Amino acid sequence: MINYDGDLIKSSKYKFSKIKNFNKLEPDLVFHQNGLFFFDNKGTILKFDNNSKLIWKKNVYSKKEKKLNPILFFASNKNILVITDSIGTNYALNTKNGNLLWKNNHTSPFNSQIKIYKNKFFTVDFESTLNCFSLTNGKKLWQFKTEDSFVKSIKKLSLIVKKNLVIFNNAIGDVTAVDVNTGDLVWQTPTQSSAIYGESFKLKISDLVSESDSIYFSNNKNEFYSLNLDSGILNWKQDISSTLRPTVIKNLIFTISSDGLLVIMEKESGNIIRITNLFVNLDNRELKKIKPIGFIIGKNTIYLTSNNGKLFLIDINNGNTKKILKIDSGKISRPSYLKKSLYIVKNDSIIKLN
Repeated sequence: MINYDGDLIKSSKYKFSKIKNFNKLEPDLVFHQNGLFFFDNKGTILKFDNNSKLIWKKNVYSKKEKKLNPILFFASNKNILVITDSIGTNYALNTKNGNLLWKNNHTSPFNSQIKIYKNKFFTVDFESTLNCFSLTNGKKLWQFKTEDSFVKSIKKLSLIVKKNLVIFNNAIGDVTAVDVNTGDLVWQTPTQSSAIYGESFKLKISDLVSESDSIYFSNNKNEFYSLNLDSGILNWKQDISSTLRPTVIKNLIFTISSDGLLVIMEKESGNIIRITNLFVNLDNRELKKIKPIGFIIGKNTIYLTSNNGKLFLIDINNGNTKKILKIDSGKISRPSYLKKSLYIVKNDSIIKLN
């Protein structure tokens, strides 16, 4: 939950060259001190300040690599920005000036979030292998390989670091926990039967979310899970189809289904408290095309984005839509929040709303 209830007046725009594969992208903005990081269509990394002014830009790719239009994944600490990409490169830049610190090639493209933990970072590649790299020089420290599918899903994989565990999902629906220091297996929980492994390329899983001693996530197979963080044992399961990152607030879980249903559940039991159709007032033509992309929750309002460029402002108390803003005509990202502003990414810019 964020401490926000602004008027959503467009205050600035961070511009970059249009990303051709934006419809396949699940962009996560990386905020850093008084600015943010993003990238353009050729893999150029851009650092902007809070006034949309470009501070520096850096491109480490050859002409041949630029033509592949790499998709980049980011994580940062105070001094280092770590980058992995869809063409199998991992490297690090100095956050202050953009200078290259190190660069390495990997045997497979990357397709996951990045998590930094002390002097190392973690990421999952297209072979469903969790990789642990040194933050100092990018050298691989260890890896843990899980079962893979022949046909690859383009859905970005998720991972979390908590209680000395790295927990991640793979392309066929397994959720795995390994020791953060050694990479030794602690537990693994399959969520799909072997009979449907052949259709794993159709499987799309939401981000993993941890709260207390549980992990929450859902998929597009009408399954919402709560697993015990220490053992991977199933706490409960609900019939909800969603690939959106759920939100946990106190004893409640909020999610939005693939067809626009706002679902509120009890955290401990999974019992459904309320279901509200957020798209009830849309005409039939729009209903056939619209898909929710992501949401965040403010003090009184849920902010939901869609694949047709709309931002829905939803009353958290009754589920009614208070306002719909047209941001763009195409897909826009899940909203991000920093210092009393919302940020939404489109294919050629980042929109800042106050």
